Amino acid sequence: MNKEFLDALTELEREKNISKEDIITAIEDAVELAYKKNYGNYPNVRVSVDREDGEVLVLMSKEVVEDVEDDMMEVSLEEARSYDSRYELGDIIEYQVDPKDFGRIAAQTAKQVVVQRIREAERRNSYDEFVNKQGEIITAKIERINNGTMFLSVGNSEGILPLSEQVKSESFNVGDRIKVYVIDVKKATKGPQIFLSRSHPGLVRRLFELEVPEIADGTVEIKGVAREAGSRTKIAVYSHDENVDPVGACVGNRGSRVQNIVDELFGEKIDIIVWDEDPAILISNVLRPAEVEGVYINYVSEKEKMATAVVPEQQLSLAIGREGQNVRLAARVSGWKIDIKSKAQLEESGFAFEEYEDEDDSSENAVNEVEQPDKSPAAEGQIAAEPAADEAAAPAEVEAEVEAGTEA
Repeated sequence: MNKEFLDALTELEREKNISKEDIITAIEDAVELAYKKNYGNYPNVRVSVDREDGEVLVLMSKEVVEDVEDDMMEVSLEEARSYDSRYELGDIIEYQVDPKDFGRIAAQTAKQVVVQRIREAERRNSYDEFVNKQGEIITAKIERINNGTMFLSVGNSEGILPLSEQVKSESFNVGDRIKVYVIDVKKATKGPQIFLSRSHPGLVRRLFELEVPEIADGTVEIKGVAREAGSRTKIAVYSHDENVDPVGACVGNRGSRVQNIVDELFGEKIDIIVWDEDPAILISNVLRPAEVEGVYINYVSEKEKMATAVVPEQQLSLAIGREGQNVRLAARVSGWKIDIKSKAQLEESGFAFEEYEDEDDSSENAVNEVEQPDKSPAAEGQIAAEPAADEAAAPAEVEAEVEAGTEA
């Protein structure tokens, strides 16, 4: 090795973020092992790389003794003083040894160490890059498909899109470049394992953040997302500026913003809902397109929130949705367990329903209330939906599906 080799290590340190000193230390350790393997496993041998000119030195240490019994470990006082008259008994003297052909072995070993460290650094840097992208959207190219699982090129690494994280209604081929959501990054011997998703509700959240400037700058906040991938999503939004309509901002001029997201999701329907801190108004909003006549707050605790929503008889099916989808998504996005009843069902179960008109609120968000009875209802035909456990804990990450451009 020479100074040019050290200069190359300096370049690697800058380009690959590999410590030059760490590489040199690793070379010293590896060359020492190579020496002991080829020339004898002597404990008194060490290897040193000169930091100035790159020269590799093999040094053997010996103890200065009166009578030599092991010439590989000891040196006589007379011989030691032939090098330096200051040596005394018990001192340690180091010799430079240069066995035949060892220069070639040292060079090969050093090369192997450098290559190994470069690979390790690339894997480490790749992991560091993508572990910070968890919860983000990236664009990746599909390289191969094996038993339904897609493998995508992600920089110098490979991303995995399992069948369970794909959307049945979407179809992709090898060579396609697609947007995917990074759900997890794990360390592995051959590089980071990057797990991707097309079905995660976070994909919809990030698409809105990319498409809607008012969300990106914090004016409009996404309060919850509930998704059944490929079918429908409900997303609840709130404006921190009374002059900015959160639904209008998300929909865009002539629906352009939400349409871009719908196109990316291959036609998935998206309902955009106004979030309200008043639970009655919120529940009324999330059950749309059904018209809610009244909301009764049954029970609230740290672990559970339950409410009954009253809808017209002819809108029961609409409120519940096909196979319960509408009320299921409404529960997830709001964090409330919701029972759906008609006025007749409510009265049969012992509730007293009172219609009223709020003089201060003539808007479509005005909600009728239900008078609380002595006991909670247990009528037959009651429809209930509740948020999933993880979604209730973090409503922003709740699963969902949506109708494009539907306003709350």
